[in-house]
Amino acid sequence: MTGTAHEASYLTQEAYDRLSAELSRLTGEGRSDISRRIEDAREEGDLKENGGYHAAKEEQGKMEARIRQLEALLRNAVVGTAPADDGVVEPGMVVTVEMFGDTEIFLLGSREIIDDGDDLDVFSEKSPLGAAIAGHRPGDVVTYGAPNGKQVEVKIIKAKPYQD
Repeated sequence: MTGTAHEASYLTQEAYDRLSAELSRLTGEGRSDISRRIEDAREEGDLKENGGYHAAKEEQGKMEARIRQLEALLRNAVVGTAPADDGVVEPGMVVTVEMFGDTEIFLLGSREIIDDGDDLDVFSEKSPLGAAIAGHRPGDVVTYGAPNGKQVEVKIIKAKPYQD
């Protein structure tokens, strides 16, 4: 286990491995490729009018941002098996709640846990909703302050470990 409880994000071993491979690809061949494209574009001449150069630099910035995001996520990840199937809301759980008279189902944790094909909504455990429901059980009713300043009441219906 790495990271502290406050800054850690739960990841399955599969998600951790997938993200580690992405980071390795980006910091290796990704950086080499973008450097080569920038150098090729520089050789074309005037950088002010060089669309290829500016596009490559923009792509480099996005790639470096993703590298920083992955490094932070992996550095602070709690990796392992799914949380216990004990009904307690915690990162890595698919939570069913009732809000505003509607039933909502979402994963509590990092968006990086889910497979690309899974259209499950994700709420961070650090979000106002995530922080409010963490540690609670089905039947509990909690309130949290929404970004608009209103208090939102949430009833926890079910919490089950995410299966990828």
